[in-house]
Amino acid sequence: MTDWLAMLDDHWGWLVFAALLAMGEVVIPGVFLIWVALAAALTGLVALAFPISIPLQLLLFAGLCLLSVWGGRRWYTANPVDSQDPLLNDRTARLVGEVVTVVEPIDNGRGRVKVGDSVWSCRGPDSPVGARVRVTGAEAAVLTVEPA
Repeated sequence: MTDWLAMLDDHWGWLVFAALLAMGEVVIPGVFLIWVALAAALTGLVALAFPISIPLQLLLFAGLCLLSVWGGRRWYTANPVDSQDPLLNDRTARLVGEVVTVVEPIDNGRGRVKVGDSVWSCRGPDSPVGARVRVTGAEAAVLTVEPA
């Protein structure tokens, strides 16, 4: 443990740590390690410019981590990345517009429909088994349907 702390006293330790974190961001993208890498690089540059002790370097690194992650979150909030498939993780929203088959009659506004190879609960106007209905919306795992 002492050898590791001795390496941090040298500004090269911080710069190597920053490079490793940046490589980790490339291997495991998550838009998080890059901000910690920035804090490590800045700590290394400050340690290069000023002879500061290890406890002060660690304190500076912690503060810069907080500041860079906070700044990164603000930047990504102000500049969101557009998704090629915004409904990727919203399966019910992806079903809107699909025509499905009633497998349990919709009676008093409730029934079940077949979507692909699964059966979903639904709400809509009364319909007999075999009727074709269109999905118009969803609330949790219950589809809202109308006659197709």
